[in-house]
Amino acid sequence: MIDQFINFVIRPPRADYNPEQYLWEKEFTLAGRQFKRQDLELTNARGHKLRCSHYMPSPFPEETPLPCVIYCHGNSGCRADANEAAVILLPSNITVFTLDFSGSGLSDGDYVSLGWHERDDLKIVVSYLRSERQISRIGLWGRSMGAVTSLLYGAEDPSIAGMVLDSAFSNLFDLMMELVDVYKIRLPKFTVKMAVQYMRRVIQKKAKFDIMDLNCLKVAPKTFIPALFGHASEDKFIQPHHSDLIFKSYAGDKNVIKFDGDHNSSRPQFYYDSVSIFFFNVLRPPQISSACSSKLEKYYDLGDLKVGAGMDEDPMLSRNIRPDGDEQSNLQDKPNGQSDECCSYTSSNRESWGRCSSLGGSDEESSADCTAANNGNQVTLDVLATPLKSTQQKSSDPPKEEKKKQKKQKKQKKRDSTTPKPKHEKLEKLEALSKRLRLCILKRQVKPLERCHLFWMEAFS
Repeated sequence: MIDQFINFVIRPPRADYNPEQYLWEKEFTLAGRQFKRQDLELTNARGHKLRCSHYMPSPFPEETPLPCVIYCHGNSGCRADANEAAVILLPSNITVFTLDFSGSGLSDGDYVSLGWHERDDLKIVVSYLRSERQISRIGLWGRSMGAVTSLLYGAEDPSIAGMVLDSAFSNLFDLMMELVDVYKIRLPKFTVKMAVQYMRRVIQKKAKFDIMDLNCLKVAPKTFIPALFGHASEDKFIQPHHSDLIFKSYAGDKNVIKFDGDHNSSRPQFYYDSVSIFFFNVLRPPQISSACSSKLEKYYDLGDLKVGAGMDEDPMLSRNIRPDGDEQSNLQDKPNGQSDECCSYTSSNRESWGRCSSLGGSDEESSADCTAANNGNQVTLDVLATPLKSTQQKSSDPPKEEKKKQKKQKKQKKRDSTTPKPKHEKLEKLEALSKRLRLCILKRQVKPLERCHLFWMEAFS
């Protein structure tokens, strides 16, 4: 059992995936625009090679730097977990950079550290992006271990424009003590504490970090970067009160979103909408040109795309089974009457290898498609924080028959306004005016009395 807990911290199930199958293509179309995936390798301070991918427009706009969001995966995840982030952010002219942390995915290293050494990996990525003149502002989006990594790094680099922190834990020691109760390990408390101390020494020897140093509550009061917190209300792996504790002690501008689900479940559409709007506000990407947003006849449907290369972060539930199924991408015609660009998807990227599912859910978890109704009664846009221009331009000159109808309606309104009103309506208005007058008189009488009362209270105090 102790070995299982040690593996939970430093050696959870590792994602072994094929980048050509589980990442976006080298060249792909999204929301009617062309994008590309640029793969690269960076080397961290410990000499480990980090496999990275950068999603950006193709071609990249000249003399127009774009902001970038770095997606930080969980302890059993990999850079394929950022596929959803690419769908959400790329149409808003925000590039997405993702990596396999040391000890995760296809990068070098034998152990993870739940944020301690991953912070140094993130520093290497930020330095690389700073050296690129094509990148303007930088944001961080982390989930679980990635959220802790983002928070630890953000405390050291105030130049980060904003952070999205999904399911972060407040400190590792408390989390480990809680998991003993969650998995109903019946041991006396002093025995558990002794076991944790033993684990602490083993982890220090193998992974070169102290579990007692992983405490987000120490850095949160010193961090002033705008942050959006998120947590599932039924999360039993990292319980919601962890985010509550960090949120209360966080010094910067902050907001928190709670939603249904557990630690590894799909995030709801409104949460992704909030993330998109948050990054649009803090990163301030340049506006999308009209040339890219006009004359679009198709949208990118992710309904059948297999992307779940990440695994459940709960080691008691994870199974190291390779998924089967090739990547599929379909371009479908837009529904009749739809006038704005949209992109439909659901997020189930956090499922285990045995239950590796796509961004497109089943019938029960259907995609929250973006729809824009022409009748004007209901307009919803689920992916883009900044709506693009309409693809169907309405004719500027209405038909002659419609003009005649509009003239008749205006004349009818004028007649209705000039017709004398019934007596009972006039009486009701007079009664309402009299009530208002009474209230005004009463207020004028009450204010002097209140002032007198305050005067005598101060005199006798």
